[in-house]
Amino acid sequence: MGKVAAVIKVMPESPELDLDVLEERLGNSLPEGAKINDVDQEEVAFGLVALYPTVIVPDDAGGTEAVEEAFRSVEGVESVAVEEVGRI
Repeated sequence: MGKVAAVIKVMPESPELDLDVLEERLGNSLPEGAKINDVDQEEVAFGLVALYPTVIVPDDAGGTEAVEEAFRSVEGVESVAVEEVGRI
């Protein structure tokens, strides 16, 4: 079974949210077999910064769905969207 790398855009609920804490929560929420390889940040507007974790997941039937659901359930997350997906 191969692996897939996915870049997922995670928008925090507010600009005041500590992004280091949010990043830690995202890492703790990952389903078994998934891991965060890297996290980029990009200012969106008015001080709001989006996180772009690159997540490595097994290439099976569920794809990135389990990771997306896990990220959506994290306290402080406004929205989650897959930006890029590729096999590695």
